[in-house]
Amino acid sequence: MKRREFITLLGGAAVAWPLAARAQQPAMPVVGFLGLEASRLADRVSAFRAGLAESGYVEGRNVTVEYRLADGQIDRLPTLMADLLRASPAVIAAGGLPALLAAKAATSAIPVAFYVGVDPVEMGLVASLNRPGGNLTGVTGLSVELVPKRLELLHELVPAATAMALLVNPTNPNAATQTRDLQAAARLLGLTLHVLQAASERDFEAVFAELARLKAGALVVGADGLFVRRGEELGALALRHRVPAIFQDRAFAAGGGLTSYGASSLDGYRVVGVYAGRLLKGEKAADLPVQQATKVELVINLKTAKALGITVPLPLLGRADEVIE
Repeated sequence: MKRREFITLLGGAAVAWPLAARAQQPAMPVVGFLGLEASRLADRVSAFRAGLAESGYVEGRNVTVEYRLADGQIDRLPTLMADLLRASPAVIAAGGLPALLAAKAATSAIPVAFYVGVDPVEMGLVASLNRPGGNLTGVTGLSVELVPKRLELLHELVPAATAMALLVNPTNPNAATQTRDLQAAARLLGLTLHVLQAASERDFEAVFAELARLKAGALVVGADGLFVRRGEELGALALRHRVPAIFQDRAFAAGGGLTSYGASSLDGYRVVGVYAGRLLKGEKAADLPVQQATKVELVINLKTAKALGITVPLPLLGRADEVIE
């Protein structure tokens, strides 16, 4: 979805309320929504709105949502956050780790409901999952914890491959943890694991060239925001280079990657909306436990499997939440 279309979607709720009617409404509480980019965010915003509605808040009727999106430029987030504060939000919703870090740096007073794919305790963002303390709470998507499971699934799809590769972003604080955990999982499966790095999309072509040189039979894409934002591109590259690959995000499989396995971000954003509503009603972020995503989705691209000459085992096909044909 293009940014213009997304902004049109955001404006839809406001258009439904005539100016005269809105003028007669009492002042509504403001929720600030801070995100990295508009691309593929429309469905997540719809899920966020659904969560708000579960808590009794409907955008344009009894709550205003101010959106600030950084067009994929992390360095813009602090400025956008400062602008968001000028709208006097009662609650902030942060989509993704970069947005959460910008919100955390900007305020310790306004409650923040977040969705991230990392362990917020390990990152020092909250004191504990059950009692976060401070002004931050939300949902963690278990992306890092599921990386070893992705290796198992890929091994099930390409059992003849004895050497596989892991792609990590060296600037990600969790790169070392992912590498350690996947190396341990590879040893248990009797696999050789090569670790490759990409700090920007400019490194992607070199990664696939190195895969060919190493004769790695498959690729696990590590958990990282850059890879999520470029999921479709990575999926298309994996197909073009004929590399069986797995990642956390559905967009990767839709773009041509063999399979994806990860927490449902839509369900996560719905819970963020629920939490934003509860915070608006006066509950304290410090007392709301950080929820761990429980809905995990397996997507298999059968078109890609056929193109790569891979026969998907029937039991695995039966476990898939979605099959792309």
